[in-house]
Amino acid sequence: MPLASYQRRIQSVFSQRLQVEIPAVDIDLFESGLIDSLVFVDLLLALEEEFAMEIALDQINLDDFRSIARIADYISLQNNPTEGIPIGWHSAT
Repeated sequence: MPLASYQRRIQSVFSQRLQVEIPAVDIDLFESGLIDSLVFVDLLLALEEEFAMEIALDQINLDDFRSIARIADYISLQNNPTEGIPIGWHSAT
């Protein structure tokens, strides 16, 4: 799925489920005060439902959730874990 599609779906989660309007996909959600810790928890739950995925709380990096663009990148990588891994790369076993 293209990143723009993820971004649209995430913007919809914000507006419809969290009643928060985000003016731009690259605005810092925390620094701008658009979301706080309580809204962040609601956001995580809404994203899990919207994208049928689990977000491991012990592995959350807040930088991945600072903007709609970063959230879209994060979800894209979670849904396509081999994306961004160089061809021929193998993990050590």
